[in-house]
Amino acid sequence: MHYTSVGGRQRRRHAHPVLTIRPQQVSVSRKVFIQRDYSSGTHCQFQTKLPVELENLIDRQQFEETVGTLNNLHAEAEKLGSQSYLEGCLACLTAYTIFLCMETHYEKVVKKVSKYIQEQNEKIYAPQGLLLTDHIERGLRVIEITIYEDRGMSSGR
Repeated sequence: MHYTSVGGRQRRRHAHPVLTIRPQQVSVSRKVFIQRDYSSGTHCQFQTKLPVELENLIDRQQFEETVGTLNNLHAEAEKLGSQSYLEGCLACLTAYTIFLCMETHYEKVVKKVSKYIQEQNEKIYAPQGLLLTDHIERGLRVIEITIYEDRGMSSGR
């Protein structure tokens, strides 16, 4: 397990399933970056078009569904509603100490995003030799997809 610090809190990162099963036979071939989509404004949204580098590695519909779900989760996190208003009022009334004992709506959704990425890696991406990196670790700038090469297969075994 690896640990990273996000927003002052320690978060546990899970090792890539392919690497935990066969670490000696797997190497990084290359990385592909999915850029942010600013066509609808500055809210957190990523391009849903399948990059050329991934065309033969993953189904287009599956990729678009994954990125679409991530975009929807970020829209949910950034949505202003009565809960966000109440959190802001409570924060002001308690000099922000309330956040020491409760998570904000945004933090809860960020956890959902991380869990979703982990599930997608386990079910879809890892079996294809791919790894979606949690874009929170990249400052919400890009979605990084690592393409792994199975050295055992490439050496003719």
